[in-house]
Amino acid sequence: MAEPSERSDRESRAAARARIEQQQTWVDQQVRIAMARGDFDDLPGAGKPLPDLGRDHDPDWWLKQLVEREKVVVLPLSVQLRKEDAGLDARLDGLPTEREVRRELEDFNRRVVAARYRLPEGPPLVTMPRDVESTVAAWHERRAARRAARAATNPDPPPRRRRWLRKSR
Repeated sequence: MAEPSERSDRESRAAARARIEQQQTWVDQQVRIAMARGDFDDLPGAGKPLPDLGRDHDPDWWLKQLVEREKVVVLPLSVQLRKEDAGLDARLDGLPTEREVRRELEDFNRRVVAARYRLPEGPPLVTMPRDVESTVAAWHERRAARRAARAATNPDPPPRRRRWLRKSR
């Protein structure tokens, strides 16, 4: 005769198996009721084949779908640096201080020099490092021109407010 602990263990396993089977039938019943109500009639993609069904398994499928969905463009480094060089002056004009301009130029030059030492991937790298001093001087000139244009459009600057200091008690 089986011991009471073995019998209770077998009985609990049988009870768990019965609960699982009942749960499956309950879920199937809920799906049938929802189908009868028409809850699944106007789902998007109804009647259309599943995309990518029958393709070989690709471990990078999610990455490829992300690139396609987000329209991410991955350019070779030489083309990225060429595009960045073309828009560098406009980006520098948005920086407020000379220190930030110099930091941005040094970072750009560092990446250009590092790309020159790599094996070429894609088109050849034709972008050259920028001369920091001449680029900063050009930035100062463009900044002065913008300020002069702003002063010409608004000749009367707003009056300066006086700041009164209060004595603390």
